[in-house]
Amino acid sequence: MTARVGIPCSLLYFLYYPTWKTFFKELGAEVIPSGDTTREILDLGVKEALADACVPIKLYFGHVQVLIGRVDYLFIPRVVCLNKETTYCPKFLGLPDMIRHTFRKIPPLIDVRMDVREGWNALAKAYEQAGLALGVPRGTIARAFRKAMAAERRFFSLLQDGWQPLEAMHILTAGTPPHKRKGRLVFAVLGYPYLIYDQYISVGVLARLKKMGVEVITVENLPLRALYRQSVHLDKRLFWTLGDLVMRAAHYLFRHRRIDGIIHLTAFGCGPDSLVSKFLEMTAHENQSVPFMSLSIDEHSGEAGIATRLEAFVDMVCRKKEVCL
Repeated sequence: MTARVGIPCSLLYFLYYPTWKTFFKELGAEVIPSGDTTREILDLGVKEALADACVPIKLYFGHVQVLIGRVDYLFIPRVVCLNKETTYCPKFLGLPDMIRHTFRKIPPLIDVRMDVREGWNALAKAYEQAGLALGVPRGTIARAFRKAMAAERRFFSLLQDGWQPLEAMHILTAGTPPHKRKGRLVFAVLGYPYLIYDQYISVGVLARLKKMGVEVITVENLPLRALYRQSVHLDKRLFWTLGDLVMRAAHYLFRHRRIDGIIHLTAFGCGPDSLVSKFLEMTAHENQSVPFMSLSIDEHSGEAGIATRLEAFVDMVCRKKEVCL
């Protein structure tokens, strides 16, 4: 019988779903994603998660609940470090435990630890453990891991070519790229991938900007090596992986790219983001030639308020640049 592996469509799904999907399919498993976020999924998560959890965590709980009863396994890796330098948010580290102790009747969790600081082959070992949990031979697991890494390289190459994750996933599946239209203005939308690319929780920020004729780039479209070399003038490196990348991307864009505006999308109640947001405001104050706006969202964010702020920001930049969209 084919094992059904469920993958919640939240958090690191937007960066590593092609990797995970390829790996488990090569093992002979059926991969079942939880699907696009809806109001119902968010409400499920809000009901089950701790009240003081940030909205992405609440959303993840909702996606998990959608999969319960539909799959044989839940893949919820404990992602600690993937670059040998920084660590993911502590809620990522404790995610399998929070899920396991919140829901009474859940399928077995594949909660392998991914921390590349443990050795040169630590990632391969983590995937090996995931394969062994399904009872697959080691030789098959090794081949699946190599194909998964190849899929990951293709996916991130598409991101570097300017595609957003959902567009890149479509290209990998369909083989044909969607139509891309050049904008009269170029904005950078900075923030965590699970906020920006979830079209429901972000209230469709990217789509709204594109509809207004704005070309959008995000952290994932920027050269990673250049970001790691980018100085942010802090006494020490930011501890959290995604916050560190957002900070470096902002400094890189302010100094090295021609950009018409920067929008920082942040989640209300996010501890690391409260620090990053303040640093970005200070950086923007030092680079006033580039308009900057911060948008905070939570489970109560309404379309009207976000749309109004976006339209006002675009209109302000148009007037400054004397550009008519």
